[in-house]
This record gives sequence, C-alpha cells and structure tokens, in this order.
Amino acid sequence: MKPPFQKMLIANRGEIALRVIRACRELGIRTVAVYSEADRNALHVRFADEAVCVGPAQARDSYLHIPNVISAADITGADAVHPGYGFLAENIAFAKAVRAHGMTFVGPSPELLGTFGDKLSAKAAARDAGVPLLPGSGGAVADVDEACAVAATVGYPVLLKAAFGGGGKGMRIAEDEATLRRVFALTTAEAEAAFADGAVFIERFLPAPRHIEIQVAGDRFGRGIHLGERDCSLQRRHQKVIEEAPAANLAPHLRDAIRAAAVRLVEATQYTTVGTCEFLVQGDEFFFLEVNPRIQVEHPVTEQVTGVDLVQLQIRLAAGEPLPLRQDEVVIRGHSIEVRVNAEDPWTFRPSPGRITGYHAPGGPGIRIDAAVHEQAVVQPYYDSLVAKLIVTAPDRERAIQRLRWAMDEFVVEGISTTLPLQRLLVADPCFAAVDFHTRTIDQWLAGRSA
Repeated sequence: MKPPFQKMLIANRGEIALRVIRACRELGIRTVAVYSEADRNALHVRFADEAVCVGPAQARDSYLHIPNVISAADITGADAVHPGYGFLAENIAFAKAVRAHGMTFVGPSPELLGTFGDKLSAKAAARDAGVPLLPGSGGAVADVDEACAVAATVGYPVLLKAAFGGGGKGMRIAEDEATLRRVFALTTAEAEAAFADGAVFIERFLPAPRHIEIQVAGDRFGRGIHLGERDCSLQRRHQKVIEEAPAANLAPHLRDAIRAAAVRLVEATQYTTVGTCEFLVQGDEFFFLEVNPRIQVEHPVTEQVTGVDLVQLQIRLAAGEPLPLRQDEVVIRGHSIEVRVNAEDPWTFRPSPGRITGYHAPGGPGIRIDAAVHEQAVVQPYYDSLVAKLIVTAPDRERAIQRLRWAMDEFVVEGISTTLPLQRLLVADPCFAAVDFHTRTIDQWLAGRSA
C-alpha cells in the first residue's frame, strides 16, 4: 500500500515524538526529528531517519521557533508535519505556515484551530450543535461590574476563565461577589500574560464534577465517529494525573448521550482529524467544556480498548483518506488505565529535573510504557516534566487496578523525584476502586494530609 506521505517532520520531542516515529514506520513514512541543543542525545533524535537542530535549549528559541521548524521541514523535503501535543500543536500561525510552504499539517485546518482555540467560539459551536453548556455569560465580559451581574444571575460559586486559556492558567473560583471583584483583575492580567489576550468569561462552577472526554475522529467526507470515552477526573490543579477508559460507573443513557453529543459537534463543524471533546458530568447532567483538536497525552488507553492506532488514523485522515471504520465497528474491550509519571516532587509538584541514575520499566501481559528516557538520561529543566506513561490493560477494571499496583511497584526511577509515590497511594485508596472521585479529589486529599 502506498504511504500517505513520503516524509514526516515531527515538530516535537520526548515520548510523543517517538510515538509518531513508530506510527510512521508502520505506514512506510520516513521521519525527520527536530531538536534543541539540550536534546542532542535524545532518543527521538537517535531513532528518526534524519534530525535537524532548530536552536538552543529554551523552547521559545527552538521547538517554538516557527521559522526554524519550517526551515527544517523545507531543507529535508518533508511533505507533512506532525505537531504532537503541546508546543505548536494548536498554533494557528504554525498551521498556516506549514500550509503556505506546500506541506500538510497533521491536524485541523487553521480555521478549525481558531474555532476551538478560543473557548468562546468553541462554546458557540457546541451550542449550535445542540450540545449542553454550563450557564454563564455566553461571551467575554467587558468589566468586573458585568462579571458580577452575570454571576448574580448564574448563582455563586462561579468560575472566571480566560477565553484562550489552558492548562489551568487564567482560571479562578469566586464564592461571592467580593472574591470575584478581587480576582477579576488578577485573572485578566494572567490571561493577557499567558495567552496575549485578557478576555475572560463567567460560567457556573460545579463543585464535584467528573471530567469525561470523548475520543472523536472526522473525515473530509462529513463523517464523524467516537471511539469511546475516558475518565480524566483525577487531576491536580487542573493537570491530569491518572486517566482510564472506559469511564466506570457511568449510567448507560448518560454515556450514550455524551458520545452522541460529541459526534454531533464533529459533524456540525466538519472536523477532519482526531480530537477530543471534553465534558463535565455531575449527577445526571453533562456540560461541554472544550475541544482539544490534537492527539492527547492519554490517547493510549483508548488505543488499548479499541485496537485502533490513533496516530496512524490521524495521519491517514490528514492525507484525505476516509474513516476506515463505521461507528458500529468500534468495539470497546477490557479496561485500561494510564499513570503519568512526571519528574516532580510528589507532594508539592515542583519540577525535579536531573540525571536518571537508575531506571527499570515494568513488563508483563497488559503493560505498555510510552517513554523517551533510560538510565543516565537527563530530564531537562526547560520542558514539560513528563518522564513516562505507564498504561495497563486487563479484561475488567478490578484486574486492571491490581495489575497497575504491581506495575507501579516494579517501576524504578532513581536520581530524580517522580509522582509515583503519590499515584501508588491514590490507586490503593478505596475511593479509587469505588469510583468515588471527582476533579477536586486530589487537591482535597492533599490538603487533608497537610492539615
């Protein structure tokens, strides 16, 4: 079979760059790695067919430097660019530059990136598709007085959010009007500094929701499908810590409704790649949160229970191929859980860069490790702290939890601190087995430990 592309430049690093390299190998596509001077000896550089240095250690001067990355693609003759996640994956200017240079961006069009990069336009698209939204301002609020007027109508507590936010930045809870007035200027300033746009909006704050996301895909022929859901409720300051598929203890009618809403949004917006529709669920209600128009860190759990290689699917869709399966051909089998092993202090979450002096990854049936580190590898201080993803799969959730506990006990990372000690305790907690958790569980649990 003819490869969908001849040569793919991977505009990323670490485990996601390796993941894309492996997918390209299976599709017969040659690969080009880009790297900073700090990553000269990284595994993605070693295993790609070609590699180009794009600048010094700081990400803004290398991985985020669009002219350098585009030049690397040009001089190596790449006909496609895969952005992975993070860095330039949702950067409209980068997607436009790739297209202007005659290459294919493996992701949504710049126009769709614009729709979903702005939370307000994403909410408008969801509303048009008949997807439930949290009560709120419906658009950016002009000033603190308008914010307070909206909050009075919605009812406290409320969430003040940056329109272009992400990663937990530009987001604050207000329990009353005095708090809202106090944090409004702080939030708009943070949004301006982080996202170059200080626009903020108001929506009802749910005190104990679950975070359920639907893996979706769409093609250029107007077809959309879902590949089941993931539960990403276990978070620390809005950063995901443990994810699993499918979501446990979700009423069948609610599961079906959320999946159907995600597919409606895909087809209504003519979404033409792999992505994720995220929702908050509380009680018997669900509300649209956002769309992540890229591959997700937690995509392996969906791959494990569906048997679908999402990165290969993403590449084929970018090449204009139709979806290779119908909705009724998507079958969920077993249960899969992912633990993000980050180079961070497990209790304060402060970064812990440095040299890994000892490393042993667990193995055995149902164990998958997505990583780009090894013994004597250096975890750089300049980039994301993700060291590895431990993914376990079993016929059911109970056995997956047991397998995960064994695998974490077998996982050795020495020389740096990691989040594994915290995650071992979380997985051993009876609340985890009982699916008695929500998006604030970890923060409350840690606050209780320190009290």
